[in-house]
Amino acid sequence: MTFKALLVDKDEDGKTHASVQEIEENRLPDGNVTVAVDYSTLNYKDGLCIGPGGGLVKTYPHVPGIDLAGTVEESSDDWYKPGDKVVLTGWRVGEIWWGGYAQKACVKGEWLVPLPDGLTTRNAMAVGTAGFTAMLAVMALEDHGLKPESGPVLVTGAAGGVGSVATAILANLGYEVAAVTGRESTWDYLKALGASTIVPRDDVNETVKRPLEAETWAGCIDAVGGPMLARVLGQMKYGASVAAVGLAGGASLPATVVPFLLRGVNLLGIDSVMRPYDGRIRAWERIAKDLPMDKLEDMIQPATLSDLPELGAQILKGGVKGRVVVDVNK
Repeated sequence: MTFKALLVDKDEDGKTHASVQEIEENRLPDGNVTVAVDYSTLNYKDGLCIGPGGGLVKTYPHVPGIDLAGTVEESSDDWYKPGDKVVLTGWRVGEIWWGGYAQKACVKGEWLVPLPDGLTTRNAMAVGTAGFTAMLAVMALEDHGLKPESGPVLVTGAAGGVGSVATAILANLGYEVAAVTGRESTWDYLKALGASTIVPRDDVNETVKRPLEAETWAGCIDAVGGPMLARVLGQMKYGASVAAVGLAGGASLPATVVPFLLRGVNLLGIDSVMRPYDGRIRAWERIAKDLPMDKLEDMIQPATLSDLPELGAQILKGGVKGRVVVDVNK
């Protein structure tokens, strides 16, 4: 038996190339749960794994896709049985383990979570790692005292996957959301998701000599890092928190410790890859409750496996808006 998958391989010259192929089932990795995949999605990491050089991939040939949702076909794990609807994000699947850009996946049961009530597999992949990370960030800010009455919340990289979902969740919870974007073409999109203010990227994209500026933001979800994060730290209100979820603007942080010492600002690191099971369940329950499905639908860009090489290149350049949902069976 064969199944269709996006396979990334490396030639003798060290160049990688991706193509849709029919693959024998006996080539699947040794896991204890086999899933018939309905949908996957596209994240920045996926772009790295698909593109030239392979990014995070260690061995070839390889099936990328760090997210998947579908139905259990076979299982020797006591927690899952055939017919169960499941979701997988993270655990380095799609990086060092064959992932979701295929009609079948064989994984470890401990990496899965049950599909939350109220979500379809398509909904779950419109959320994916990006939306899951956004929810973890919202929860972290709330755990550190953020409330709607605290003041405006800044979301950087707002038109991307994490930012789109974060904007929709925060607005639905009653927060005033200020959305940072470098693309004027996304302004109406972000306002439709619930952003009350648009902040042009250039307004916060460079560090300044002053370590502190006017206290402006009660919280921040930052998907950019680099100079923008450094700048934002100096604009936070006393005792406010920044949830750091990405590094699209660079991994270095050209900041001082002054915001931490004089304003008690908290910098919260958000990891979604190795998040323990209980934290995953809590986040997915919150997603099902607090993410408006109509707003989620507005974020979706449908795609097939054959679209992924081009879309992977686009997401690395910041050219993908919202959430790409990949129907692996088309």
